Amino acid sequence: MKIVVIGGSGLIGAKLVSRLRGRGHEVVAASPQSGVDTLTGRGLAQALAGAQVVVDVANSPSFEDAAVLAFFETSGRHLLAAEAAAGVKHHVALSVVGTERLQQSGYFRAKAAQERLIRAASVPYTIVHSTQFFEFVGGIAQAGTAADGRTVHLSPASFQPIASDDIAAAMADVALGAPLNGTLEVAGPERLRLSELVQAYLAAKKDPRIVVADERARYFGAELDDATLLPGPNPRLGATRFEEWLAGQLVPA
Repeated sequence: MKIVVIGGSGLIGAKLVSRLRGRGHEVVAASPQSGVDTLTGRGLAQALAGAQVVVDVANSPSFEDAAVLAFFETSGRHLLAAEAAAGVKHHVALSVVGTERLQQSGYFRAKAAQERLIRAASVPYTIVHSTQFFEFVGGIAQAGTAADGRTVHLSPASFQPIASDDIAAAMADVALGAPLNGTLEVAGPERLRLSELVQAYLAAKKDPRIVVADERARYFGAELDDATLLPGPNPRLGATRFEEWLAGQLVPA
């Protein structure tokens, strides 16, 4: 089966491409670097010719409100139109658990707009809602770092983060399955507090910054409560626990 992975050179995309090829499928890793640009439509028709499945794991290069909305809306329209023309049978998209509850954030408003386009299109689809990746913890810490450079203000809200390997495994299974014409939630195996997890990460990395648990601290521009980032009942759970993942990050290359 031919599968096109949009964003195939990124964190999740590269892992997904490898998994799907390992399962015997013809996989196109599509990105601007490979000549496929969803913003302009360049290369889409050629990449999608003969494809049965398209998996979109691309992300916006800018998180500024107008730019991120333009990215997801423009890319989504080009991609879905090209899929319809090519006769693609399943569109799989990666999104975020809690998107509908995070609409104070321009980024999540853009993700919601992307999801609306998918639902309104003619191509059968599955939207995978993932919790936060362990690999993004360092970026979350940086975003919450105060001007003094010594403290990190983060919400103590609960969340259920997941390893990128576990997301790639879930996305591969979804891509090879039948379209749900709905949403599947995927989460890590344990519920943790955002502020506490980031403090543990910084301490393990011997980073002297101190995390301040601040209920008013915003996450990508949105305030959190204890349910905002958590999946609903019966999500697919990854196998990797945070301590196991973190230990792997501390092993010298």
